[in-house]
Amino acid sequence: MIYLDTSVVLAELFAEDRRPPEDFWKGQFVASRLLEVETWTRVHGRRAAGTHGDAAREILGAVAFVELAPTVLVRAVEPFPEPVRTLDAIHLATATFLVGQRMHVEVATYDQRMARAARALGLEVVEP
Repeated sequence: MIYLDTSVVLAELFAEDRRPPEDFWKGQFVASRLLEVETWTRVHGRRAAGTHGDAAREILGAVAFVELAPTVLVRAVEPFPEPVRTLDAIHLATATFLVGQRMHVEVATYDQRMARAARALGLEVVEP
């Protein structure tokens, strides 16, 4: 299962220099419900719902979302082995929650700070 970070979704939506190969999108994805909020916030912030809304819905429709459960939020406020930003703490807490549920999770991210923190937590990281 691939834990999908917002950096990967935004790279695909906005055709950034780095973006996943087409085969990447054939995988099985999971993410915090936060991914949906972050994605739409950026789409609306760029006033791009008319041009990018369908693509955003398609990508997000392929993701199994984990709700912001108290267990995840409790972990997010605890220390991390590497400095993390607030939203990354929630993503990483969600990924570690899934591992605790005996799921094999690979974190897909282009964010190097998040990748370092994920590795420090013992999570497998892929840069698509």
